[in-house]
Amino acid sequence: MKSDFSLYVVMLLIFSLGIYVILSSGSRLQPTKSAVQEQNEPSATATSSSQHGAPENTKSSIGSALHERLREPLSILLLQVIVILIVAKLVSAVFLKVGQPPVVGEMVAGIILGPSLLGMLFPNATSFLFPAPSMGALRLLSQIGVILFMFIVGMEINARRLQEKARAAVVISHASIIAPFFLGVSASLLIYRPFAPPDIPFTSFALFMGVAMSITAFPVLARIIEERKMSDSLLGSTAIACAAVDDVTAWCVLASVIAVVKVSGIGPSALTIFLAVIFTAFMLCVLRPQLNRVLNKDIEISKNGGGLVVGALGVAFISAYLTEIIGIHSLFGAFLAGVVMPVTGAVRSFLREKLVTFSAAALLPLFFAFTGLRTQINLLNDWQSWLACAGIIAVAITGKLGGGMLAARWSGMNWPDSLSIGVLMNTRGLMELIVLNIGYDLGILSERIFAIMVLMALVTTCMTGPLLSLIELATQKGPGQERLATTATFTQK
Repeated sequence: MKSDFSLYVVMLLIFSLGIYVILSSGSRLQPTKSAVQEQNEPSATATSSSQHGAPENTKSSIGSALHERLREPLSILLLQVIVILIVAKLVSAVFLKVGQPPVVGEMVAGIILGPSLLGMLFPNATSFLFPAPSMGALRLLSQIGVILFMFIVGMEINARRLQEKARAAVVISHASIIAPFFLGVSASLLIYRPFAPPDIPFTSFALFMGVAMSITAFPVLARIIEERKMSDSLLGSTAIACAAVDDVTAWCVLASVIAVVKVSGIGPSALTIFLAVIFTAFMLCVLRPQLNRVLNKDIEISKNGGGLVVGALGVAFISAYLTEIIGIHSLFGAFLAGVVMPVTGAVRSFLREKLVTFSAAALLPLFFAFTGLRTQINLLNDWQSWLACAGIIAVAITGKLGGGMLAARWSGMNWPDSLSIGVLMNTRGLMELIVLNIGYDLGILSERIFAIMVLMALVTTCMTGPLLSLIELATQKGPGQERLATTATFTQK
């Protein structure tokens, strides 16, 4: 052992000495100079006279090199990711302590980092952290995160649960879509001229506002139900089924609206919708049975886990690419790819476990930050804008909460249960921000209406938890005897 160490030391000394000798000998060699260099070379006198300034020039060159490295695209992107993840984690922890879902904290963190707060208080910090040329890279990275997230959302759609609650789910979810859709289109008559971009037709603006009012955040709703231990109750299962039907329907409607907006004329939009229907039919009727046949076998996930993840991502990205080419949106393709994943077996749970942490914890905060950088609340600088904001929030709550509540009551639920369903369906969260960003990218939403709709998404998501707590408190039989009203109602039936 001692001889091995001695040999190691001798080897290092010999090679280090050899490198030193070679570098010393090579330092005497001078690089050849071109004629231009010789002509431009300063004289010895000038050189000696400027030797006093050499250290300052050296410092300047070091500072310049450091500045250049700091402003490299990759350096800026890495710094943005670091800052966004830290701020999102801190704000989410604060909101979690006050009983709000972490996603609300991440939404607020995005607004904090945007021009509404950081840009207003520290404009130099915003211009340093988020220079305009860097926004393209941040947007693309955040879009990858949203595509993965929509793939996971699609996998969470449980067809068996939908079949069990099909009647109530379809009635409640479609009522909670058509009512806010109608109110959103109606409100467009009042807000179109002052808020819509100048080159957007009323039909495109009104249809998109209708869709934006109709969204329910299925993932956030599912998390709220799970956190409140409502998953096994009939209220919880009914709400999840309604939200799933709502999501599928709303995304189909959104795809149709995008097809109408992105192409001019009935012929091209009809072709886009036709291609989308063909693609959807292929995914559901051809690819889904094949995936079920191949992946529902006794596959050893421990040995084939890497291949499963790569294959699933391949399906998700190819599906997203095709829907983007068709002319609807890549997110619809990713969502559809998640829906066609095998329902039984351990494949879905394995893929969800592998993908959800990375996409939700690492990439989605980038999307929230990118949305926050687009949200300029300071544009609402007059009473008309704030009045319009309050009106849109009221319309959104009336259509979604009211429509869901009345439909649930008509389907046979009692009033506390019906109100709970309406409150849960009114949760918009991340899904609303995804839709709003699509509208902003398409030029349908102006900066002011975009800021108003982001505030609406925040308000309707934040009110879900407190309202559910009030309903639970109101339905208590006595001190310490809290119950969920749905359990008693459906047990009697």
